[in-house]
Amino acid sequence: MQAADVMTPNVITVTPDSEVSEIASLLLEHGISAVPVVDADDKVLGIVSEGDLMRRVENDTDQHKSWWLKLFSGGGNAVDYVKSHGRKASEIMTPHPLTITEDEPLHRIASLLEKRRIKRVPVVRDGRLVGIVSRSNLLRGFSVSRQPAAGGDDRAIRDAILKEVDENTGVMVDRLNVIVADGKVQLWGLVDSKEQRQAVQVAAENIAGVTEVENNLGFMPRGMGGY
Repeated sequence: MQAADVMTPNVITVTPDSEVSEIASLLLEHGISAVPVVDADDKVLGIVSEGDLMRRVENDTDQHKSWWLKLFSGGGNAVDYVKSHGRKASEIMTPHPLTITEDEPLHRIASLLEKRRIKRVPVVRDGRLVGIVSRSNLLRGFSVSRQPAAGGDDRAIRDAILKEVDENTGVMVDRLNVIVADGKVQLWGLVDSKEQRQAVQVAAENIAGVTEVENNLGFMPRGMGGY
């Protein structure tokens, strides 16, 4: 398996000028822990994570207050000052992040995450962001026992499922992770209702080449809006 087989497509991103409050809202709304920072050509410039935002409140004596509330109410050397007081993504992001291509094998991605002590890595094609692979994506990929599929059929099935869901079901595909191995499909992620859960399954079942669908989709907690 390669990055393209497990990555989350349609990545939520921000620009260098995105405000800290906007970034925090995106993390909360979509239930994610980091967002890539991209330019107008979708080139990855950096990543803003919960850890970067927490720099803004780590010196706060109130250790029990939620970080996403504290960052709206409100320091070291120059670098630390910018990280803890910056108002834009370009000021608080981790710059020049590691990236991989779609053909990166899963075992090498796992080694990179472990070596760099990071939780996710952007996937690029011709220098442009096309997806992201997290530790959870890797675990789901490794959980699938498979033999290499001829002709890239599994990847074509995966792409067809995501396209069908995106165009016809009303479900946000950035919440989903679809794993395909020898025609057997695993559905992961979060949806808003039982109807959406069923719609994704039906979409997968109707794609040519699919032999089995394992539906592991869960439901978004009330008050949140994404995966």
